Amino acid sequence: MTTAVVVGSGPNGLAAAVHLARHGVDVQVLEAADTIGGGTRSGELTVPGLLHDECSAFHPMGAGSPYLQTLDLGRYGLTWKWPEIDCAHPLDSGEAGLLHRSIAATAAGLGEDGARWQRMFGGLADGFDDLAADLMRPIANVPRHPLRLASFGPRALLPATTTARWWRTDKARALFGGAAAHAYYRLDRPATSAVGMMIIAAGHRYGWPVAEGGSQSITGALAAMLTDWGGKISTGVRVNSVADIPPADVVLLDLAPSAALRILGERVPERVARAYRRFRHGPAAFKVDFAVEGGVPWRNPDCGRAGTVHLGGNFAEIADAERDVVTGKMPQRPFVLVGQQYLADPGRSKGTLHPLYAYAHVPHGYTGDATKAITAQIERFAPGFRDRVVATVSSGPVKLAESNANYIGGDIIGGANSETQVVLRPRIALDPYSTGVPGTYLCSASTPPGAGAHGMSGFNAAQSALRHLRRHGGDVL
Repeated sequence: MTTAVVVGSGPNGLAAAVHLARHGVDVQVLEAADTIGGGTRSGELTVPGLLHDECSAFHPMGAGSPYLQTLDLGRYGLTWKWPEIDCAHPLDSGEAGLLHRSIAATAAGLGEDGARWQRMFGGLADGFDDLAADLMRPIANVPRHPLRLASFGPRALLPATTTARWWRTDKARALFGGAAAHAYYRLDRPATSAVGMMIIAAGHRYGWPVAEGGSQSITGALAAMLTDWGGKISTGVRVNSVADIPPADVVLLDLAPSAALRILGERVPERVARAYRRFRHGPAAFKVDFAVEGGVPWRNPDCGRAGTVHLGGNFAEIADAERDVVTGKMPQRPFVLVGQQYLADPGRSKGTLHPLYAYAHVPHGYTGDATKAITAQIERFAPGFRDRVVATVSSGPVKLAESNANYIGGDIIGGANSETQVVLRPRIALDPYSTGVPGTYLCSASTPPGAGAHGMSGFNAAQSALRHLRRHGGDVL
């Protein structure tokens, strides 16, 4: 029987494993940690009974994943839950830009910018599935929907600072800027509009849901499906070299390029090794989990109905903070993402005690303590917040990297979204998943289409592995 080994059990590793298993391949997954999940782990991090997501939290791209939608993951325990408002972006004036799944409701709250918001995102949301089918594949493919792509491309290539000028109000510009900041890059650089536009379009198409029972439910469902198809998962197995990988017809690595190079060693052709060594990691996250009595006392009450709250002030302030972070300077007021997952999934709370998720963008490898800066940003828009905090647990870049070897320097998105690397990751190649070692593929978020618990990097890499098996006489469906 044709065999495969997948190293790493994050959503990409498990998506790859499931796809191979469904094509008749005998799959074994090796995970270094004691639990599966990679960036989708969840746990009681502050006080017993409160469930926190350890990294990935809201999943517009997961719900809209072209691959995950083909799987009946609901049968294996995955249920999406939506907050009343997907995202809020409060301003110092007390106003807030609100992102609803309904584009009409979003536009209605943006006043004079409502019609402009609809013109920018209406077509993108309507055609999101077609766009995702093309954009969540390697760039070296014939587009399936060239007209959609041609309409999106010129706008996506603009710096976010340029796109923000489309709107006249601080609310609309800030709402877009908070989404664009998910690029983890300077907003005055080309192509930084792309991430914000796709996340917003996904929100208008699918919303920004959470997984009931924590993000762990995503990989839990994938693991259960894999087991149904005969796959095996072994935890507590660390792979340091090729000697630690059982013999197999194909090997897929849900790892950063540097880790793949370390494991494969001299087997990697020099041209690939050079590219992996040049691969750049991006800014870091500094995460704080809070246990909050009675929830956050937001000045703007609509923020108390939003699953995600972006804290960064107006667009200019966000752009300044992101520029500082990329250039290695810790901003006094960093961009902070707050998650109130319990609004959609009340089972994460314990009575009136709620789990609050927050992280700031900080410089790569930052060794300081951003807990006070994060708390101050929340207090800025929610006076009295500090008085409601019962417990906190902080995880800086060093701790994040210790918890997940792929988070190099605290980079949780698998590599910098620089001008070229945002699309040509981890190297320029017709098959970016190939390591150059026959039958061995990279399937992590360092490959197209990048970060997000959508499983598409794993699915795409598995497709490459299946083509290799067919060329070499493998017994696959």
